[in-house]
Amino acid sequence: MTTFNELIQQNCFSTDQEAKDRAAIELEHQYGCEVNCIEIDPSVQFAHHGRGSGSIIIAAKICSGVVISQNVTIGSNQKFNRLTNQWENLGSPVLGPNVIVADGAKILGPIIIGANSVIGAGAIITKDVPSDSIAYGVNKIKARDPHFDLVFHNPMPQRDQLIQASQEVIERYNHHLDN
Repeated sequence: MTTFNELIQQNCFSTDQEAKDRAAIELEHQYGCEVNCIEIDPSVQFAHHGRGSGSIIIAAKICSGVVISQNVTIGSNQKFNRLTNQWENLGSPVLGPNVIVADGAKILGPIIIGANSVIGAGAIITKDVPSDSIAYGVNKIKARDPHFDLVFHNPMPQRDQLIQASQEVIERYNHHLDN
């Protein structure tokens, strides 16, 4: 069986159209994932190697260093105007360098997500996001603190660190129950 990363490589970068088409079908079948970009940098990472991804990625351009988590939707937000008989809001997003897109985020429309920005978990973003920003909720944007990386930074925490932190949350919960 072909791995998620191998399928992404074939789907996005193969010069053989048949191989691209087969990879696209397998990505959807095995991972529930669709990736269709006019331009995508080979360094783009999909968190959890696409397992249970459920992501739909239809973008104009995704730049280097972008990390995309699971259940993310990136795509169009077009509408047809019956009065003018014209399509409006055509086009797909551009994600600048080093953008992090957290779990379940939706980025829709002909918008630009500026470099080094973070799109928070569950965010719905339909307007441009300046560089070095955090976007959250529905089109809420604030400046990103340059002293912190959010969601993703190599190296990621070690398993024992995550277990210890989770045990501390459990202890806090248990203490709350006792009071």
